[in-house]
Amino acid sequence: MITNINIKPERKKKLNEFLSQKKLKSTKQRDVIFNEFFDNYVGKHITVEELYEKIKKNNPRIGYATIYRTLKLFKESGIASERNFGDGRARYEPVRYDGDTHHHIICKDCSRIVEFSNNHIESCLKQVAKLNGFSVENYKIEVYGSCPLSKNGRNCEYNENAS
Repeated sequence: MITNINIKPERKKKLNEFLSQKKLKSTKQRDVIFNEFFDNYVGKHITVEELYEKIKKNNPRIGYATIYRTLKLFKESGIASERNFGDGRARYEPVRYDGDTHHHIICKDCSRIVEFSNNHIESCLKQVAKLNGFSVENYKIEVYGSCPLSKNGRNCEYNENAS
């Protein structure tokens, strides 16, 4: 797992600048969503539904649509990434720092997601691109398999967002 650094104040500033540029207001509801997302999900991948379930316990007036729109704002502002790991569910993860490069290993049985970085892989990708005349703008690596928590490749009980 990639280490968690305190990026919350920097991300809050970036979000506020984005909202100002778009002539949008900073609201208490967005602040609640921001705090929950950056306090508890750095290095994790959460769906709108999962975040809604967490937030509604203490803030029942914040609706699903508000959380959905706010996560989209986080993505547009560059403080969150949206990931799709082939199961039809969009997941969001806080961007830890500009230029954050990490990859994912995903269990096809339980959807467990493990992040990793590897300089050798990145060097190899750059070499392959150069050999083929490409300049790399962006890339992602997703590796699918069965995790060690799976019982014979079936029905493991992993939940990365469980409290």
